[in-house]
Amino acid sequence: MSGLQRVAIVAGGGQNLGEALSHRLAEDGYNVVVADLNEENAKNVAIEIESKFSSKAIGIKVDLTNEVEVASMVEKTVAEFGQIDLLVYNAGYAKSSKITDFELNAWETSVAVNLTGYFLCAREVSKVMIDQGYGNIIQINSKSGKVGSKHNSGYSASKFGGVGLTQSLALDLAEHNIRVNSIMPGNLLSSPMFQSLLPQYAKKLGIPENEVEQVYIDKVPLKRGCEYDDIANAVIFYASDKAGYCTGQSINVTGGQVMF
Repeated sequence: MSGLQRVAIVAGGGQNLGEALSHRLAEDGYNVVVADLNEENAKNVAIEIESKFSSKAIGIKVDLTNEVEVASMVEKTVAEFGQIDLLVYNAGYAKSSKITDFELNAWETSVAVNLTGYFLCAREVSKVMIDQGYGNIIQINSKSGKVGSKHNSGYSASKFGGVGLTQSLALDLAEHNIRVNSIMPGNLLSSPMFQSLLPQYAKKLGIPENEVEQVYIDKVPLKRGCEYDDIANAVIFYASDKAGYCTGQSINVTGGQVMF
């Protein structure tokens, strides 16, 4: 491995969980490329990182479903830092609706953002990592990538696809000393994505919106929602040499809600 400071790309790193992961990786000593569709968010997160940590950071505007823009993102990263040690694919899209009302556009967006974007980023980053002779790819998936999710067919199907892609990438890249794993978080109850779905979940469950969170907490053996730190802890571990014998895995961070 290079003696230079490690470099991480956080795809979908401009806000919410992605922002938290960008900060945590900088705290752990990575230079960070914050890649996001929202350029202002990406650049602001990069500025915050450089003001708080000794790491360097850049913000890049990129449509992660566009192969030309993804290739450009990778080229800019190598031009700036000379290497790519870690890709964290964090971009996600969810739309909750019963299958009879599920719009084709919502389905296609789910597949594009949750699966195709992961494929494109992994494909382009792996070219650099193969030349380096090492690397690490981590997809932020979901417990819905292991168990079906009522009224979430687009999200769940694309996340199941991510598990298959992770396993296939791990097989493709093992001979190049590149590890690939997925992190499967439980419900991030305080996240803007989950909060935006409260009206749809309330309708699905037939309860008031202010009762939805408790229903989801009650499903978890550890009796709390998943937090950003829970996911960041798993990312830091699986990106480290301490997880050097782990590849092709889908690691649950669900408080016991999913155990396989």
